[in-house]
Amino acid sequence: MSETPVNQRAQQVLKILVERYILDGTPIGSKTIADEYALGFSPATIRNILADLEDAGYLASPHASAGRIPTSQGYRLFVNNLLTIKPLEDVNLEELKVQLNPDMALSSLLNSASTLLSSLTQLTGVVALPRRNRSELRQVEFLHLSSNRVLVILVLNNREVQNRIIYTDRVYSAAELTQVANYINTHYVGKDLLLIRQEISTALRNDRDNMAEVLQAVIEVTNKAFVDTHDSHKDCMIAGQNNLLGHSREVDLERLRILFDAISQKQEILNLLDQALEAEGVQIFIGNESGYQVFDDCSIITASYSVNGQLIGSLGVIGPTRMSYERVIPAVDITAKLLSAALNQG
Repeated sequence: MSETPVNQRAQQVLKILVERYILDGTPIGSKTIADEYALGFSPATIRNILADLEDAGYLASPHASAGRIPTSQGYRLFVNNLLTIKPLEDVNLEELKVQLNPDMALSSLLNSASTLLSSLTQLTGVVALPRRNRSELRQVEFLHLSSNRVLVILVLNNREVQNRIIYTDRVYSAAELTQVANYINTHYVGKDLLLIRQEISTALRNDRDNMAEVLQAVIEVTNKAFVDTHDSHKDCMIAGQNNLLGHSREVDLERLRILFDAISQKQEILNLLDQALEAEGVQIFIGNESGYQVFDDCSIITASYSVNGQLIGSLGVIGPTRMSYERVIPAVDITAKLLSAALNQG
């Protein structure tokens, strides 16, 4: 358990509120907590605790006098410090293994994994195709062509040279492009292209307000230039998109349409799954932690799968921030392990 800035009483109240909100989806008031939970606190004490939690950013009041709901920050505190993960109930492990038959073709196996994720969680399941090769940067150079067109010259894995033309959002001078190339060559040579994009995107999220202009240019150019060129990792299997419709009351219809578009286009999902591929275990992105505005009302839970001990791909689920984390996390974890087992037998 990591350290938390709130005391034990506040943690108790927050845990009750988050669990109750996940269960029924309605804002929770102090009277409900005082009447239905034997905490030994007076109603006035609970009201003060809720007010303090709201002031600290863990809760929000959607309407005046209508109770409170967790914020992304509140969910994060809950997941990190207050959540008890339990084994999946009513799940037959042998039946799950049958659904991920190692004798199936790879595409069928991955599609079955996404369907399994969706059925276990009643959310949207995604499985990225395995990445068979890594593209390690040895050198990059940017040449201004005309207007917002830039020629990217990449030297990868010591020998492979690739030329790409990208279209930037604004016109960069030759001097600016040289500065961007120097920055990347100084800090990122020897790293995988996708990892470079992730590290630079993380820098954007961590220091968005104080970022130097050169780093802003680096971010735009790398996001457009450093894409995975291997056909084996340009797609992912998706199942259960319509499950999101069941949560439409928490996301307005226009944002839901944008979310469906993002899922259909897949790029943001693939970028997040690539991040999962850089670490073992389950990773959880809550709200704006994903770095993509389209997922601000969502939580995305991911895990990697492996062959011969090497992480080669990742999978996960997309759902509302109001999801049953105690069930979804083990579902993602067990699916990744079963998929790894099937691939190692195949």
